[in-house]
Amino acid sequence: MSDEAANALMKIVADAEKAGDPQTGERGLPPVHLWGPDYCGDIGMKIARDGQWYYDNSPIGRKKLVRLFSTILRHDDDGEHYLVTPVEKIRVDVEDAPFVATLMTASGEGRTQVLRFETNVGDFTEAGPDHPMRFEIDATTGEPSPYVHVRARLEALIARAVFYDLVELGEVHEDRFGVWSHGVFFPIASATAAGVES
Repeated sequence: MSDEAANALMKIVADAEKAGDPQTGERGLPPVHLWGPDYCGDIGMKIARDGQWYYDNSPIGRKKLVRLFSTILRHDDDGEHYLVTPVEKIRVDVEDAPFVATLMTASGEGRTQVLRFETNVGDFTEAGPDHPMRFEIDATTGEPSPYVHVRARLEALIARAVFYDLVELGEVHEDRFGVWSHGVFFPIASATAAGVES
């Protein structure tokens, strides 16, 4: 890593550590949606499909650093993802979704069921009206890519093992196979395609 690249990364880290809500002084999720800094370019940040973060083609192994970066990540109207601080905006190449849902817990049954997901960066989200799930099927392979909304236009790809747990909770509703959470039915596939009957 060049000295220039190392200095750029250290500046982002310093700005991210200072970021927070200026109104309350809290160090939770900073209000990145309110910040409009100038675009500073691309410094080689990447998030792979498996959730691994990279800088300059090297994996970022420090979980605290990845968590810190995840709190200043924003998905803009141009379809790109950025690390955003009050003074700079750096592009991040995201292969699929920026997060991976690695754990799921289910409570209740049927329409009252609540599905709670934990991501690889420590965020929690409950699928429902404010945090929808969606399922895309690859036209060539037939493989599903399931997603759950986490926050502010950021989604998590649901890990394969978690998806299998999700399918185990599935049921048929109006000729669709899917799951309930917070009173919302999220269809995965047609009942016929899923090989189940109502």
